[in-house]
Amino acid sequence: MSHEGIRMVSAEEAARGEAEKLGGDAIRPAKVRVDQTGGTGMRIEWRDGHVSEWTFAWLRAACPCATCHEERDAEGRKPGVAKAKPASLLPMYEAPARPVEVTPVGKYALRFKWNDGHEAGLYSWDYLRNVCDPK
Repeated sequence: MSHEGIRMVSAEEAARGEAEKLGGDAIRPAKVRVDQTGGTGMRIEWRDGHVSEWTFAWLRAACPCATCHEERDAEGRKPGVAKAKPASLLPMYEAPARPVEVTPVGKYALRFKWNDGHEAGLYSWDYLRNVCDPK
């Protein structure tokens, strides 16, 4: 059995990480709006009164699936930061990130099927609230 990718942390680091995570009403949405037609992004009003907004490009770059998470970690990127494009004399056009389909997963997450074909990530309410920049 391989333990590659497992990182051991001290009790203090674990406690600090748990203290930073939100819970309760902070991770329960009161209202969710995904502007799939307009293409602007997603807005969540949380039960604790906080409002979060993300563009679709940010959400795609923050995909929580294992593959995307490992790629971000390896490159030292935070969720929502797109990977660097290679320098090129004639850059190819890349369509902006947009969901082709958005599906609720139980009462705890959304699944996006992106226009680039990717659909592995489950965007849980917990994940979305904890990657939200406080305003």
